Amino acid sequence: MWRFNRNYLFFNVITNNVYQHLIKYPTPINLNYLWNFGFMAGIFLVVQILSGVFLTFFYTPHIELAFYSVERLMRDVNFGWFIRYIHMNGASFFFFVIYIHILKGIYYGSYYFPRNSVWFIGCLMYIILMGTAFLGYVLPWGQMSYWGATVITNLLTVIPTIGVEILHWVWGGYSINNATLNRFYSFHYMLPFLLALLSMYHIYQLHKSGSSNELGTRSNSVEKISFYPYFIVKDLFGVCLVFLFFLYIVGIYPEIFNHSDNYENANPIVTPTHIVPEWYLLPFYAILRSILDKTYGILIMFVSILVIFLLPFVDKSTLKSKSFQPLNRILFWFFVFNFVFLGYLGSEDPDTPFIELGLMCGHIHLLYFFLFIPMNVLIEYTFISFFLRTYKFGRNSNS
Repeated sequence: MWRFNRNYLFFNVITNNVYQHLIKYPTPINLNYLWNFGFMAGIFLVVQILSGVFLTFFYTPHIELAFYSVERLMRDVNFGWFIRYIHMNGASFFFFVIYIHILKGIYYGSYYFPRNSVWFIGCLMYIILMGTAFLGYVLPWGQMSYWGATVITNLLTVIPTIGVEILHWVWGGYSINNATLNRFYSFHYMLPFLLALLSMYHIYQLHKSGSSNELGTRSNSVEKISFYPYFIVKDLFGVCLVFLFFLYIVGIYPEIFNHSDNYENANPIVTPTHIVPEWYLLPFYAILRSILDKTYGILIMFVSILVIFLLPFVDKSTLKSKSFQPLNRILFWFFVFNFVFLGYLGSEDPDTPFIELGLMCGHIHLLYFFLFIPMNVLIEYTFISFFLRTYKFGRNSNS
């Protein structure tokens, strides 16, 4: 009897939470389709976990067998190619959705109080997602996988005194070996479940503080409607459109995001002529390689990744949404263009003029957060103070 009551109580708590957070949750009525991308990110996380679990049935985490286990999956396992292409291209679509979700948050001021905790959790998830994607990129054990792992793990050597020891500890030896592959495989398997837990906490904090909206006003100042059925239907419509395009890529152009060098087994003796990461890491790779000093380059790269955590502290604008800030809106689109251009530079050979352009665009990326945003806040306060004084003087003159 006690077991029945306990199970009933647990089921009741679960259904009540689902009802409150997915059905009756009061949502601002003025949300556009950009708010769909948070829901899409959750869907792609589920797709990646499910497809990844299936791939583990056939993958062998051994430096002599990993490459051939992937080949066997592609050639001999029924629909193995389909599951792998879903997982491989799903990572790219996942990052595409995440980048739009982040840019939406920056444009509409989703990082302001009381949603700053939501922003911090989301930024932490983004960092973990980047690490998870890098670990997964190593697992096929092709040429680009092996040398990508070599380049990235060697970044640890810039840590003073203990950097080399940490690198050997990560490798499990004095070079990348079987222990390294096993560790990467284990962490790549576990981290998505951590992301799933963080995403639930992310949603909890969002619903606790209330969703942002196009106007950038507080959640309680906007008319609201229940999440179901209105926004559920809207989200599902957006998901269907994106998934149609996703399946088109998987079925027609499955190798569009892959590198040809990864169809060669890892060879520690032969270095690829041009080592590049996946497209979603290219902007930061462009910053890293454009700075000739290794320590300074790694430091700037990590600062350029982590700088989004500082947005709630550097942007103290009165108007939260950039829809009402002409100058800030121009700066935002300039930032987006610069970030995309950095990705293009990262895909090119490390030569003139791409190195010089990467150095310039990397500094612009940081200046957006440390100079352009504070400058816009100062200009905004100056204009607001001027108009308030003018309005007050005009009223006094009329009276």
